[in-house]
Amino acid sequence: MNELSTPFPTLAIVGPTGSGKSALALALAERLERSGLAIELVSVDSMQVYRGMDIGTAKPSASELAAVPHHLIDVLDPDEEGSVSWFQAEADVAMAALRARGATPMLVGGTGLYHRSVIDGLAIPGRFPEVTSGLELEPDTTALHRRLAELDPAAAARMEPTNRRRVVRALEVTIGTGRRFSSFGPGLESYPANDVVQVGLRVDRNDLGSRLEHRFDEQMRRGFLDEVSRLDARTAGWSRTAAQALGYRELRAHLAGEMDLDTAIATAIVRTRQFAVRQDRWFRRDPRVTWFDASEPNLVAAVLDHAESCRTSPIASLR
Repeated sequence: MNELSTPFPTLAIVGPTGSGKSALALALAERLERSGLAIELVSVDSMQVYRGMDIGTAKPSASELAAVPHHLIDVLDPDEEGSVSWFQAEADVAMAALRARGATPMLVGGTGLYHRSVIDGLAIPGRFPEVTSGLELEPDTTALHRRLAELDPAAAARMEPTNRRRVVRALEVTIGTGRRFSSFGPGLESYPANDVVQVGLRVDRNDLGSRLEHRFDEQMRRGFLDEVSRLDARTAGWSRTAAQALGYRELRAHLAGEMDLDTAIATAIVRTRQFAVRQDRWFRRDPRVTWFDASEPNLVAAVLDHAESCRTSPIASLR
């Protein structure tokens, strides 16, 4: 492609875990840097925000972090609670700061709701800890989901009955505000125009399953179990968000004597594959995402050509 010039659009690299988003983002950033643009990556990953959770979250290596500036990695301890509203505020500050010094942000990550909160400026309802405390007394997540279905059928239909964190959050907002959780903001079913160019990575589902299994094996070889053991030994414990991290959850169960190691590994791989399918479905609902085959030989050039064509077309403001 021809030499690039500013302004260049904000790119967002999305897709399921294990599809190669981080590798593509780094390659794009390095290519754009050679064209004279200062690129900085903003991680949109609900677990890479945690310090010490490195191997299991597939966090960029020290050399990768040194090669291209990254934001919103290693900003919380595992005992601290992350949230959509917290992430949205942090991302807005980070992106405003780097734009102020002439850098172009590139979003990369697969946490769908965090992603939408940033690019669409979703109105995030407040927290009601007293409501949450009462809800947590109910151990049966499916019972909570049935209650949500009575109070807010639209919200209940959009989430898995076993996804405790999402179900509790939807009930917390519905009960705490007296408004249905699904009524906040433009709604996740609305996809307004904005100035973020979204690029999705497409991987055959069978190939993705093999990738995830190989990645988990490699993570175990690199010391994933030891990482979980060190974190588990901390006196501060785990926040509700960090405790649900895939792989960590299952290996902690093994360390607690609740399952043998082979079962923990097999369970983690199955859950990760299921999570990847949900991620893929989430992003495929967004008509603004342009999809590319992750195995395409000239992927970097193809994505940059697409971004350049969007740069020369009128697009709406992000806010």
